[in-house]
Amino acid sequence: MQDVPLDPKPADRLPVSDAVRVQILATEHWSLLATRSMVWNELFSRASMFITVLSASIVALALVAQATDFDDGFRNFSLLVLPVTLLLGIGTLTRLGDAMTEDVWLVMGMNRLRHAYIDLAPDREPYFMTGHHDDFESILKTLGPRRHMGPSQILAATPTIVAIIDSVLAGVIAALLAGFVNDDPLLTTTIGVITSTVAAVVLIGILPLPGIKGFMYSLAPRFPRV
Repeated sequence: MQDVPLDPKPADRLPVSDAVRVQILATEHWSLLATRSMVWNELFSRASMFITVLSASIVALALVAQATDFDDGFRNFSLLVLPVTLLLGIGTLTRLGDAMTEDVWLVMGMNRLRHAYIDLAPDREPYFMTGHHDDFESILKTLGPRRHMGPSQILAATPTIVAIIDSVLAGVIAALLAGFVNDDPLLTTTIGVITSTVAAVVLIGILPLPGIKGFMYSLAPRFPRV
């Protein structure tokens, strides 16, 4: 039986040319880019699926309202459909947050690869518009010139919009439940508004914070800007 040769030790291997180094880096770069494209496709698909289910639920509620004239049957049907829609919305919000975290992680990896490109060809640095360091500010630079953590950017983000819709659904469900014990429109509306406000604060301002802080702590840049 012929012996299988063992892999040579690192010291015995032939030196790798710059062309091979660039090819290896480019292969990894395209892999990260393809993965990032899949993440964004899933992000839009999940958001579109939630909006489609929400629209179908509203149409179904409108048809039942016409058939029942907003009696107890309509309320029971609403309490069957809306919690399911809210559950889907919360799941969508959770997945959107995870997808955006994955996107930042992938951008960080591509920034590291650009840093390696510049190490191989330092004179090419003026031609890079995206970041080539892996600290958080360089990641934001790669994401675009308008990417900053301002109120307008947070409000326009897809997870925030989904969170607002989920908050409204929670308020409507709370108002419907309150209607079983009290038919006062002012009281049920107040309960619904308060529930929506509390849900919005929890979903937008409190629930994501532990995940964001943990992710920011785990970034650990290797090539930060000096």
